[in-house]
Order: sequence, then C-alpha cells, then structure tokens
Amino acid sequence: MAKATVCLTYDFDAVSTWLWSYDSWDEPTRHSRGVFGAEVGAPRLLDLHDKYDVPATWFIPGHTIDSFPEISGEVWDRGYDIQHHGWSHTGPATFESEEDERADVERALDCIVDLTGRKPTGYRSPAWDFSAHTLDILEDIGIEWDSSKMASDFHPHWAYGGWSAPEDDAYDRGEPTDIVELPVSWQRDDWPAFTFTWARPHRMGYVSEDSIFQRWYDQFDWMYENVDGGTFILTMHPQVIGQAHRLMRLEALIQHMQTKPDVEFKLMDEVASDFRENN
Repeated sequence: MAKATVCLTYDFDAVSTWLWSYDSWDEPTRHSRGVFGAEVGAPRLLDLHDKYDVPATWFIPGHTIDSFPEISGEVWDRGYDIQHHGWSHTGPATFESEEDERADVERALDCIVDLTGRKPTGYRSPAWDFSAHTLDILEDIGIEWDSSKMASDFHPHWAYGGWSAPEDDAYDRGEPTDIVELPVSWQRDDWPAFTFTWARPHRMGYVSEDSIFQRWYDQFDWMYENVDGGTFILTMHPQVIGQAHRLMRLEALIQHMQTKPDVEFKLMDEVASDFRENN
C-alpha cells in the first residue's frame, strides 16, 4: 500500500450552481462564470492532467451534461471518471419531498448512463448536503460510495445512517451502512475561499491565495508525515481553479506531491474499492 494517496476531484457544476444554489435565474453575468468553467476552465484542466498523466474524478450534474454535452463527453473520452452529482445541483435537504429528491437523482443517473454507457458507482451531494432520505435513495440505485461528509480527514470509512439528534437527549450517530465514505473538507475546497458574490448570498472570496494553497501544501505534508496510508482528497471547480493564475499554482502543487516517495494519484472509485476489499 502506498504511503499516501491523492485524489484530485472536480465538481463540474457549470451553470447549475448559479441557477439552483444561488437562485440566479435572471443574472446572465453569474451564468457566464459557469460557461467559463465549461468552455475555458475544464479544457485547461484536462490538458494539465494529460500533461502529468494524473487521474481525476469529475462529479458532473446532469444539467451540465445536458447543457454542455461536448466537454462532458470529452472528460470521459480522455480517460477521466464521471460520478454522480445530482441533476439540478439542488441540496438534498431542500427538496420538498422524498419523491422530488429521488426523481432528481434518477434523472442524473440516466444522464451519466447515456454519456458513459455505465452506471456511476459514487456520489457527491450538491453543497455536501443530505436529507433524511438520501442514503436510502443511494442504496436503492446501487451507489457504492459517497464523498459528502466530514467525520474523518484522511481515512475512508463506512458511511453511517439512521442518525438522530433529539433536542433533549444525546446525539446518536446511527449504524454503518454498506456505502463507503470518502471524506471531504471545506478546508480542501476552492469554492468558499475564491468565489466572490456580491449579493444573495454575499461572499467575499478575496482571501490571500497564497494562504489557501499553502494550507493545501501543509495538510498534504502533515498527512504524508503522520498518517500511514492516508488519502488526501481535494475538491475543485473548473470555473474557480481553472483561472489562469490558479492553474499555475495547482500545477506546482501536483509537482510537489510527485516529489514525495511512494505517493499514488488515484480515482475515487479505486480508493473505495481498495477500502471495501480490505475492511
């Protein structure tokens, strides 16, 4: 087993995040940021990964596949994995009913099957949000692993279901399911740090970029030195990380990781399969 594993992942939301997560239906300037991700950012990232022969997992909403079929197909045709990210980029807990959530999940499933010819094995929820029904829906459609929760930082584990949080009693985490959890973190996500919106909701997005990339270096280096067999999962968005100056910094980070002995870059699906085989 490698001393450390790196999973570089992209949430290819394109326009969908501005329509459903930010309610920007009548704001074409916001839409254009998603178009940039599809037409400029995504091709740049594919070229970068081709250059270093580094695998990547792309979580693509069905809306992006339907709206930008050519670049979505290119992700798959160039050898990168495509996994489930909902159809409309709606947070699961915000659906009005279980039926609405299930319909969105199944619609996205059909989009991926139509594009790739195979069912996705993994899921990442929009905004890392779950409803009380999400795990059941994922199990029903045959999802084998999830990457939406934060109960660990560098270790895959079994996802838990059936939790309860009563106001007047102790928290109950529930019981392990048969779904593998590949944990994420807002500390390893480009969106909250770099995305500026001036209203609905307001977000600054003007932190020192040096500090964010240094955080990623530091977290990877700490994991490498202190966690045997750790998995470093980085979440990025083509419309954010695909900006020219950030692409240069991402390339430097990849180079840094490659200088460390016994580091493997893997697809998320491979990491989940390895965990399942050994646990």
